[in-house]
Amino acid sequence: MIPGPASPWRGAGNDRESSLTAATHATIPPRYPFSAPDRLTLDPRYAQLRRDEPLIRVRLPFGEPVWLATRHADVKTVLGDARFSRAAAEGRDEPRNTERQVQTGILGLDPPEHTRLRRLAAKAFTARRVEQLRPRTRAVAHELVDGLIAAGAPADLVEHVATPLPIRVICDLLGVPVTDQDRFHTWAEAIVSTTSLSDEQAQRYLDNLFEYIGGLIAQRRRDPADDLLTAMVEARDADADRLTEEEVVRLAAGLLAAGHETTVTQIPNFVYVLLTEAGAWARLCREPELLPGAVEELMRFVPLGATAGFPRYALEDVTVGGVLVRAGEPVIVSIASANRDERVFADPDTLDLSRETNPHVGFGHGVHHCIGAQLARMELQVVLETLAQRLPGLRLGVPEAELSWKSGLLVRGLTALPVSW
Repeated sequence: MIPGPASPWRGAGNDRESSLTAATHATIPPRYPFSAPDRLTLDPRYAQLRRDEPLIRVRLPFGEPVWLATRHADVKTVLGDARFSRAAAEGRDEPRNTERQVQTGILGLDPPEHTRLRRLAAKAFTARRVEQLRPRTRAVAHELVDGLIAAGAPADLVEHVATPLPIRVICDLLGVPVTDQDRFHTWAEAIVSTTSLSDEQAQRYLDNLFEYIGGLIAQRRRDPADDLLTAMVEARDADADRLTEEEVVRLAAGLLAAGHETTVTQIPNFVYVLLTEAGAWARLCREPELLPGAVEELMRFVPLGATAGFPRYALEDVTVGGVLVRAGEPVIVSIASANRDERVFADPDTLDLSRETNPHVGFGHGVHHCIGAQLARMELQVVLETLAQRLPGLRLGVPEAELSWKSGLLVRGLTALPVSW
């Protein structure tokens, strides 16, 4: 375990102050997140921090104080520099949003252990493999939009399209029965819950999810199939030293949960933004060639995270944003703030569907870059393409003020999105 020396604290001053330590500053770190999530609005404090204090000490609801990085370059440094470690959180009072400390599986590992597990699943998420899934995904999207239309306006886009499509795709890929979706979709909330579930309920959901995946793995041993679960089982059984049974179960459970949960949330988020930003939906329908770039712009523009987490611990003294981070100190990053950095993006608070240069970090960066990024891109493109083709007159089905938003989760999203056409 890395020792945790006294933590430096930077005041709101100039560059000279950036090297000062806790001995010269007694300021109590502010609570983080700075405010409760408000729809998809980004707290203006981030813009002020990027300008004046890009690395700041904050305190999450639980755990030790932590540095928060807000600029694009600093976020990429923390996520991509091997001097920052996820594995070093083991045994520490990790800064977090829940009282419980949950094992994060592959997200809590560094190379080479992380590489060993990631390599097992990576072949299923290559650009080539994902493109092979596009025709099937497109067919599913049209089928679901048929159901949306049949339900009659106003109909809930979350219920009829946004939830079932990513679930069906990841089920096909992994080899999980889609008929079990009501169970595992409920259990997956434990992965993204902060306060929406009690600690006991969250642990019960996780136990249920792991037990469920364990049963599927046992089934694949008896009856192999052409799916990722079978490939993982065969890799485990061919070399027991390479993977433990628990690692296979946790990796498969993580892929199932992460493989649908965030996309289920982002589909209605994207549609909401396109319908509420003046002229955006009409332009996308009129210029479908903008679609791939529009998805990237929405990934940049929409702040999915309600807070930041998964701290990296400095393995040695590192200077980030002009501030000295001591060995053993944790750092978290704001992806949403990085994606609005004025140093990287022109007019960052404006949705620009034709933005040409877009190095957003919406899928993360470094070794923990989202393994399903290509799959999520494809699904988002297909859903927006299908809605634009089938329902160019799409609009909110209720006044915007009547929309309800999720709470107590790591992600921001709508509980329902009633639409008319």
